[in-house]
Amino acid sequence: MNIDFDLGGAYKATLGRIRAQGGEKAKLGMAALMEIAHSRRPLQVDEICHAIAIWIGSNDLDRDDIPAISTLLGCCQGIVTMDEDASTVRLIHFTPREYLCAHPGLFDEAHSTIAETCLAYLNFQSVKNHLAGPFPSSGSIPFLEYSSSYWGIHMRIGPSDRAKVSALELIDQFDGHTSAKSLWGSVKRGFPVYPTPGHELFSAPHCISYFGVAEVANILIKTNRWDVNRGGSAAMTPLVWAAGYGHEEVVRLLLREKHIRPDQQDTGCDRTALLWAAENGHEGVVRLFLDPRFVNPGNIGRLRGKTSRLVGLIFGKRYINPKAQIGVAGHHSHAPPGMATRE
Repeated sequence: MNIDFDLGGAYKATLGRIRAQGGEKAKLGMAALMEIAHSRRPLQVDEICHAIAIWIGSNDLDRDDIPAISTLLGCCQGIVTMDEDASTVRLIHFTPREYLCAHPGLFDEAHSTIAETCLAYLNFQSVKNHLAGPFPSSGSIPFLEYSSSYWGIHMRIGPSDRAKVSALELIDQFDGHTSAKSLWGSVKRGFPVYPTPGHELFSAPHCISYFGVAEVANILIKTNRWDVNRGGSAAMTPLVWAAGYGHEEVVRLLLREKHIRPDQQDTGCDRTALLWAAENGHEGVVRLFLDPRFVNPGNIGRLRGKTSRLVGLIFGKRYINPKAQIGVAGHHSHAPPGMATRE
């Protein structure tokens, strides 16, 4: 939907008033607009107040820098409001978001900045102090859930060298980091998990494959810091996560590894990476598997409905797998949340 001239002029005038405040008020107002306009879900009041207070490059959060929500709203000159029932902040209408996103020059690399902000937060000492402790309450480190669940998405949209360095710092300690617990809690929501004895739930390789951050994946693979067949919960390998979410570049990197086992099935749904990609409609990923070096067509899992049609389309003929074990008609297994729709 296009914003009409009058609305566009009104929003331009509002931004002018925000900038005219000068000093910290102008910085707070513009920073809040950037976070709200480009966040992947509505931000809680405590989340945005903590996010605004993060100084990229600092060792920890200075709580004296955390603004009151009333101050933040005032700096935004009426274009941002608070939903008291949900305790979230939002723009007053959907059209301001359209305007802000249609003018990327208003902010300096918004997604890169948000990724760097999230990673800086996760690397703060106050967050790392929870490494050995119980899962923290949302009140103690309120920006944890958003930072853990979305830093990789922002980084994939807007990669930067600083984000890459911060991501590697997080990955170095990820297996014991409270961020891993938080991310896994988000990933498994609504998805029945069948933990495999002897395997961790969600490790650094699974995290990077889930997000599809190719720059970090490439470094980990080249430095031999990544077991490409590492199984997590239900023996879902990094390749399964990358293929299921359609991250072509990470899949390509993994398939090039000489020790990769592309036909390895998970133990929860008996699917290979190829089957996850096909069932979720990621045609580009499926094409990467067509090289016979990468996959045994007699072992791609349980072909049902959408999978057989997609694979058949790509092969250019009706695909029949004589070795496939056909599942029970009408049976539908659960997919990891968002696999088919994740941006």
